[in-house]
Amino acid sequence: MKIPELLAPAANLSVLKTAIRYGADAVYLGGESFGLRAGADNFTNEEIRAGIAFAHKQGKKVYVTVNIFAHDRDLAGVRAYLKELNDIGPDGLLIADPGIFQMAKEIIDNKRTDLHISTQANNTNYEIFKFWHSLGAKRVVGARELSLEEIADIRRHIPDDLEMEIFVHGAMCISYSGRCLLSNYFTGRDANQGECTHPCRWQYGVVEQTRPGEYLPVEENDRGTYIFNSKDLNMVGHLDDLCNAGVDSLKIEGRMKTDLYVATVVRAYRMALDDLSVSVDKYQSKKPLYEQEIRECTYRPFSTGFFYGKPKDEAQIYDSNTYEKGATYIGEIEEICDGLARISQKNKFSVGETIEIMKPNGDNIPVRIDKLFNSDREPVESAPHPKETIYFPVPPVAQVGDLLRRKELAD
Repeated sequence: MKIPELLAPAANLSVLKTAIRYGADAVYLGGESFGLRAGADNFTNEEIRAGIAFAHKQGKKVYVTVNIFAHDRDLAGVRAYLKELNDIGPDGLLIADPGIFQMAKEIIDNKRTDLHISTQANNTNYEIFKFWHSLGAKRVVGARELSLEEIADIRRHIPDDLEMEIFVHGAMCISYSGRCLLSNYFTGRDANQGECTHPCRWQYGVVEQTRPGEYLPVEENDRGTYIFNSKDLNMVGHLDDLCNAGVDSLKIEGRMKTDLYVATVVRAYRMALDDLSVSVDKYQSKKPLYEQEIRECTYRPFSTGFFYGKPKDEAQIYDSNTYEKGATYIGEIEEICDGLARISQKNKFSVGETIEIMKPNGDNIPVRIDKLFNSDREPVESAPHPKETIYFPVPPVAQVGDLLRRKELAD
């Protein structure tokens, strides 16, 4: 069985390094312009260079998004940016706009940088895949609306050297292939220019035409309803089906997610793929572990999206727009000296608590916090302030780059 590439999102350079340490084969990221996540930290050109250098040193790849749908006013800037990216040399560019694709063909050195077609281009049948291949695309990202049966059929009809990338985990958009107009309508911020405000997560009511201004809640309970709020996609328990369908790259959504989220999801998929490479039986037997591990971060309830047929009402979250929380991010070990780890803490923790060292190999090492020291090495009882420098003893198994989390008990 061919094991696909595991492709992870990176909001910033720290998350890029985390994704690779925790098992990603490649990462995708956005620069400061012309991607579809203007709300993410995003990367300066210098940071893209640094990220590529780090990834290539580990034998991994970096893809950069240039997947807006451009207006005329954007074209000069896009051309200039493509020239900058050609100088930087990522492994691939993600593009949706045919005009930008044509510019990239003129500017980008295809011996070094492949051209990939973004899911934003609505890639739903094998003729679309063949069309982009005929123009020089190396990879096409399938639409989220594809079923497994359709994915397998596309694979049978396209050239062997054309790669297929499919989203397998993360947020689902209420609109077809992410082409939503709600954000622009309500806020003037265009989702296809990278500025989506995620109005699908808001609470809505209805108005009867002859009673303007009289808002009627569509109630599931006394909190109202979130009628557009989709569950997150989770295919960690169905990777054998994806491999059998001929997928070349498994893509995790989340270019605005934290180090803990990316590490948790990437590590779970890495373990699953590695077990699947040994045998289907081993993978099948460990599914409960992958499903448990995937929940050790902040997430929405899960579904399998369109893979096994069109989603019904069970794929929506009607009563809330809140996340589930399996674990709280404490921080990353930045230095270890004389048995003390230094971190810039992300959330409060205190003496007497037990936290976990989250190892890239899948091990979770419990550590009871018996002592904490502030930046002046003075004893303290807790670390209440975000980004506060904190020291505490760790066992010898701890390493720089390990993430720390505190598991949260279910209500």
